[in-house]
Amino acid sequence: METRVCRLYGQEDLKIETDAVRQPGPGEALVKVGRGGICGSDLHYYLHGGFGTVRVSEPIIMGHEFAGTIAAVGEGVENLNVGDKVGVNPSQPCGHCSFCQEGLFQHCLEMRFIGSAMRLPHEQGGFREYLTISADQCIKGSADTTIAELACAEPLAVCLHAAKRVTLKDKKVLVNGAGPIGALCVAAAKYHGAAEIVVVDLFDKTLSVAKEIGADRIINLSTSADSLASYSENKGYFDVVFECSAAQPAIENVFQAIRPQGTIVQVGVTGNMSFPMNVLVGKEVNWIGSQRFHLEYAEAVNLISKKAIDVKPIITDVFPMDSVLDAIKSATDRSKSVKVQVDFE
Repeated sequence: METRVCRLYGQEDLKIETDAVRQPGPGEALVKVGRGGICGSDLHYYLHGGFGTVRVSEPIIMGHEFAGTIAAVGEGVENLNVGDKVGVNPSQPCGHCSFCQEGLFQHCLEMRFIGSAMRLPHEQGGFREYLTISADQCIKGSADTTIAELACAEPLAVCLHAAKRVTLKDKKVLVNGAGPIGALCVAAAKYHGAAEIVVVDLFDKTLSVAKEIGADRIINLSTSADSLASYSENKGYFDVVFECSAAQPAIENVFQAIRPQGTIVQVGVTGNMSFPMNVLVGKEVNWIGSQRFHLEYAEAVNLISKKAIDVKPIITDVFPMDSVLDAIKSATDRSKSVKVQVDFE
């Protein structure tokens, strides 16, 4: 059996090729991939050949946000049936290192993450028509959930993990950056009972999606910067900030808007940057990081399936597999898109 794949050879060198697909062995499943979402890391791989010290040094099939239907199962697989809709969890911790033993699976010392160039050999991704994988990675969704929705489980899992880093019930929340992660942080905060959610960004399109998904107020900093500044009065207003942009001006803004002993959850990542240490100390700000997810992936599929969180508003563009380069181009334009998906069916 053969499948078409989206294989990246290096910076701006992406080809659609044909590869062999093996039938599932014991404990495995064959997934017919339906949709895949383009993530920021995919854009870095394509546009720059990697990010930081992570480089594409051998051919890699792109994609770690994807979902599909079960086409076949191997011996011993009892919880999946042909035709089931599934999200595929890209997180593959070893289960036996010291961090896994502590339940900190996202910090696994031997983590293999689907579609990642962090290790050699690279972990091949899900941007293909068919994929054989461990059945444990396949999380079953409800029959009335779409494949497009299930393909959003991975970024939602990122935000559910970030939400667990802080108490949100009855809190005043600022989300800085309204890309896919920012929008889904809004959804997670709303689900966990935040009293008020304000979102800031530079683009009306992304802000409109944040509003649709649950924000109480949206602020376009390119036209209404003073609207955020008002939240800095009297030592700040917000109990919690989800910082999703990792932009230097944004860091300075959120430190002004956070109230004393408030918590900034850093979700966005970048290289080294400066920060207002005097404000951090003077306000006793808690500034904490949030790294990926593991167990939250199944939670994300469950919440999507139960309609407890509606992810559909973030899907702004869909392209066929043959137009994957157009999909990547669309995903780079934040003024027009939030989550861009590729259709592999």
